[in-house]
Amino acid sequence: MSRAALLVLADGRFPAGGHAHSGGAEPAVAAGRIKDAATLEVFCRGRLHTAGLVAAGLAAAAAAGHDPLLLDGAADARTPVPALRQVARRLGRQMMRAARATWPSAALDALATARPRGAHQPVVLGLAARSAGLPPLDAAYAVAYESVSGPATAAVRLLSLDPFDATAVLARLTTDLDRVAEQGAEAARRVASEGVDALPAASAPLLDITAQQHAAWPVRLFAS
Repeated sequence: MSRAALLVLADGRFPAGGHAHSGGAEPAVAAGRIKDAATLEVFCRGRLHTAGLVAAGLAAAAAAGHDPLLLDGAADARTPVPALRQVARRLGRQMMRAARATWPSAALDALATARPRGAHQPVVLGLAARSAGLPPLDAAYAVAYESVSGPATAAVRLLSLDPFDATAVLARLTTDLDRVAEQGAEAARRVASEGVDALPAASAPLLDITAQQHAAWPVRLFAS
C-alpha cells in the first residue's frame, strides 16, 4: 500500500470529470440557499452527511472487495432520481477511464465490461482505490471529501466567492469528514455478514428535487 496513492485519487486535478459538476450547488445558488461562506458551509455539511455518507459506504465496500455489481445495484436503490443516476454513471465512466490508465487491474476491466455505460462513481472509485492498494477507509475519505470539495469549488465560480473563504469552509468540515469516512468504512465491514442493507441509505430530498429540475435547465454552467 502507498498512502501517496490517496493523494492522487483525491486530487481535484485527477481527470475523473468532477470539475464539470457542482454537486447541487448551482441550483442552490439560484434559489438563494447558498449566498455566502456561511450558507455554503450549511449546504456542504448537509450534503456530506447524506449523499457523502452513502457514497462513503459504497466506496469502502468496493475497496473491501465486495461484488461491485451488487454494490452498483445498491447505489441505484439509494439514488431515486433519474438525473442523479445518470450523473453518477457518467462520472463513473469517466472515473473508470482515469483509473484503468492509472492503476490497471482485472477487477476494473471486468466492471467496465459489465457496465459499458458506466457504474456508479463511488463504486468505481472504491474499486480504483483497491487497485491502487488503498484500504476501505481511504476510499471512504476520498469520496466523502469529493462530496463537499465539488460544491465549494463551484461556489467560487458561481458567486465569485473568495477562494480562501471556500477553503476555510472545507477546513471547518474536517471533523465531520472524519466521522463520515469512519461510518462508511464501518458499514462496509458489516456487508459480509449483513449484506448491502448494512450500507448507509441517508436521503436528501431537496437535493434530489433540485437535481431533477436542474437537468431540464436550457442554460447552466455545470452538468449537475
